[in-house]
Amino acid sequence: MAVEDIVGWVDQFTGLMREFPIYDFIFLAFPLICTVVGGLILYFTHTDYWDKPKRYTVPAQKQPEEFKILDNPTIKVPGTTAIQCYHPATGQFLGLVNPSTPAGIDRAIAQAAAAQQKWAKTTFSERRKVLRTMLQHVLENQEQICQVSSMDSGKTMLDAQLGEIMVTAEKLQWTIKHGEKALRPSRRPTNLLMSYKKNTVHYEPLGVVAALVSWNYPFHNLIGPIISSIFAGNGIVVKVSEQTCWSAAYYTSIARGALVAHGHDPLLIQSIVCWPQTAGHLTSHPGISHLTFIGSRPVCHHVAASAAKSLIPVVAELGGKDAAVILDSATPDLKRIVDILMRGTFQASGQNCIGIERIVAAPGVYDKLVAMLEPRVNGLQMGLDKDVGAMVSDASFTRLEDLVQDAVASGARLLAGGKRYSHPDHPRGFYFQPTLLADVTPDMRIANEECFGPIMTLLRAPSSSAADLLSIANAPAFGLGASVYGADSDPALKAVVKGIRAGGVAVNDFAVFYAVQLPFGGVGGSGYGRFAGEEGLRGLCNLKSVCEDRFGWLGVRTAIPPPARYPVGSQERGWRFVRGVVGLGYALTLREKVGALIEIIRNG
Repeated sequence: MAVEDIVGWVDQFTGLMREFPIYDFIFLAFPLICTVVGGLILYFTHTDYWDKPKRYTVPAQKQPEEFKILDNPTIKVPGTTAIQCYHPATGQFLGLVNPSTPAGIDRAIAQAAAAQQKWAKTTFSERRKVLRTMLQHVLENQEQICQVSSMDSGKTMLDAQLGEIMVTAEKLQWTIKHGEKALRPSRRPTNLLMSYKKNTVHYEPLGVVAALVSWNYPFHNLIGPIISSIFAGNGIVVKVSEQTCWSAAYYTSIARGALVAHGHDPLLIQSIVCWPQTAGHLTSHPGISHLTFIGSRPVCHHVAASAAKSLIPVVAELGGKDAAVILDSATPDLKRIVDILMRGTFQASGQNCIGIERIVAAPGVYDKLVAMLEPRVNGLQMGLDKDVGAMVSDASFTRLEDLVQDAVASGARLLAGGKRYSHPDHPRGFYFQPTLLADVTPDMRIANEECFGPIMTLLRAPSSSAADLLSIANAPAFGLGASVYGADSDPALKAVVKGIRAGGVAVNDFAVFYAVQLPFGGVGGSGYGRFAGEEGLRGLCNLKSVCEDRFGWLGVRTAIPPPARYPVGSQERGWRFVRGVVGLGYALTLREKVGALIEIIRNG
């Protein structure tokens, strides 16, 4: 009976197909075929399906042999030059790391340089294989990577997943898919006089480059420069921060493991840690071709001065005082925006270079924002298993408390937090209360100095005009990132986006320009130069301009005309001849060009 039913269903389906007016839909066939073929082309040009990543293992991060809580967690220990590592959220002792000496830095640079000689000859396909394998390892080991980051920097696992894994995976994927396009020789236009030439710009490896990175994201800040540097054909030395050097060996082994998996020299990648008095040996080293610095303005002055001794170019990212500008037209979307403001301010306990440091609100939304944010901030709990993790140390606690007290004394309203926090379970941990300050004004210190902590400040604009909003947003000397929130149809939205002084702007979102690998960097006190994206990759290269004969095979080449040859027969005749050449090439009207041609003939 079942077989008869199936036969009957097949017959019915066949009859329906015969009756179906397929010719009425034949016009869809060509677009459908084009869509399928285009999709296949797009897929296979952006992925190497048959080139699967290789799996590899690296030794797990070494854990301390005994559990010990330090009485005074600090990186400096009397009687030794070793760096003491600790868990900022608990005060747990993690280990000691020996800092590099000048001789050790010399060896690291020499080893990277030797490996780079061979690596520079690899193809983009070979480099993609390494990055694809690295990406696979990061995805398969993300929990362990986050745990190590949490122990070394005090952030929660959620913050580590967002700030360590997601952005690193994006940087790897972007470089795999788009890196070669950015570094292929690019054609450039010529002009009338040089129409027989063809021009290209080649992007060639620099050699060994260096990166001095901050402590707030120990995995991403170390791996990020490595990804771009090795894809551009360079070797690299990364100087990690003394605050988070415990994880550096493990994270470096992840990058090196991908090289080893494909038969390349792991010494191409070097990581070091040293005390400040030794860092100058790296930043002025003649074996370094480029420096990326992520840190503070005062330290950057020393780095730039040191690099100038060997004329090493520097890209500097120096933090910011990022403003989130809320327009009146954002009112219907405030619930979603408040969620973004909370994440943008308190992610990684506020230790985020593109974190939201100021909320500049138009008068129509200001009071609503205060009312919505006050209970949210007061409801935040502290701890690795709660909402907000620890800060990396207590070095900034007194400064932050002073900034808050100064603001309150000047008229600001303290609605939440404002001081350091003693965790009941982890009294040796470094916690600062999530803080909310309303009625902050542009002249207050806290509105101009980077907090780099869990402090949310609200500033009311005098009016809803773009000019008034921008006068507050652009007041500090910083200019790294910004975000603007409002209706797409609001004319003020475009005006604020255009007028805000920053290296990147997210519209109705927070910091997404970094999450999609746009060029990243700032203006003014936030530094100069860019990393990430095409501009970042090309910045790690020697831009070689190549001008060649287009028709050399026909014998069409540059020849010095007789009036300009040495010895010069007549300066007057030679000058008039070249004047005619200039006129032919650059005169603005056809009549002038014809006159220039006649002058060339007369004096030729």
